[in-house]
Amino acid sequence: MSSTERAQGPTGGTDDGPGTAEFVQEWRNAAYNCYSSGHKFCREVCPVMQVTRNEVHTPTAFHANVVAMEQGLLSIEDVARDYVHCTQCGACELRCPNTLYTGDFYRFRTRTVQLVKAVRALAVDQGIHQPGWQRWVEETDRQRSEPVLGEVPVSQEHVADWAAGLNLPVGGETILFCDCEGAFHRTSVPRAAAMLLKAAGVEFGLMREQWCCGGPAAEMGYTDRAREFARHNVDDWRAVGARRIIVFDPHDYITFTEDYPAWFGDDYDFEIVLFVELLAELVRDGRIQLTRPVDRTVTYHDACRLNKRKGVHAAPREILRAVPGLTFKDVDHVTQWSYCSGAGGGLPIERPDLTAEISRRRVERAADLGVDTLVSACVWSERPLTEQGGKRDDPIQVLDLLEIVALSAGLAEEPA
Repeated sequence: MSSTERAQGPTGGTDDGPGTAEFVQEWRNAAYNCYSSGHKFCREVCPVMQVTRNEVHTPTAFHANVVAMEQGLLSIEDVARDYVHCTQCGACELRCPNTLYTGDFYRFRTRTVQLVKAVRALAVDQGIHQPGWQRWVEETDRQRSEPVLGEVPVSQEHVADWAAGLNLPVGGETILFCDCEGAFHRTSVPRAAAMLLKAAGVEFGLMREQWCCGGPAAEMGYTDRAREFARHNVDDWRAVGARRIIVFDPHDYITFTEDYPAWFGDDYDFEIVLFVELLAELVRDGRIQLTRPVDRTVTYHDACRLNKRKGVHAAPREILRAVPGLTFKDVDHVTQWSYCSGAGGGLPIERPDLTAEISRRRVERAADLGVDTLVSACVWSERPLTEQGGKRDDPIQVLDLLEIVALSAGLAEEPA
């Protein structure tokens, strides 16, 4: 079909596939509120745009495409690949100057991440797949966990291997949820989490059968698959009488506090506890004693889904400042709006080259502060940051915040 044949005017839309008209109707107001303002402030804080300098990867273009689809000038097939280039970090929403206004301008400035997810879902619904994402989700569906390449084989048989020797019960009112990256690759993080909870006297258990949270599948557009994972996990929580779910991964936290409530509505009545905020409380109350000095010079990498999307920036800093012997060189949380590891939104699967470059630039910013350690509170960011930190002539080690605290609490030994 030619562009002339597709052009149906401002109310005609396109007939490119099921759901397109409904999609355009839902997103046109958000698109026009961005498109009509003509600003470009969001571009310079976008981690992908900082690298590619490609106009089609800008948040502005993501909204303008909806306008073009409504006018019949573009189809989802024309632009689906462009939307790979987003980590869903939320920096664009924070920098958007439309915050100066009230009403719809203010409401729509916070919807770019949702738009990206919606476009990806529309593409999947119309049979348009990104090959890496499709393979990733299919393998996640088969193994019930993401295909994380690590020391531990990915399967339900090994999903709790990280807890070996800790004598953790199954079930109870409080559950510790361990994300796939922690379960199969960076196992020292969930071990640190479990040891810290035990040291503080917090009673908790594990799931009977933990599946992936479903968040990554939803971020890539595979919403139906994501809901299957979610349904299993919620059913498992209910079966063991869980009321409180503790998570240390920001991606799980986003999924459990945004996606699950949207999918399950009022029936979803679980308390979701972010570990880093709970940890700050436990340290503050003296239930976890930080007595062992940690002789390191560190800075903190704000996880995008904590700082930018959830406004969590105080608790991690409070914890680091409580660790004896630690020299903490901070960068204010607003400056860190433009920092990203490149590990979110499925970008490492389809564009690992971009993730590597985004992480390299983040490590360089840390190096400028003269640190030997970059501390993160997101296991997914730690893999690419570690790879880039290790490539330097003066290597920068990457540790999770929980690992640092476990060291100072005398629960773990210095990593090699």
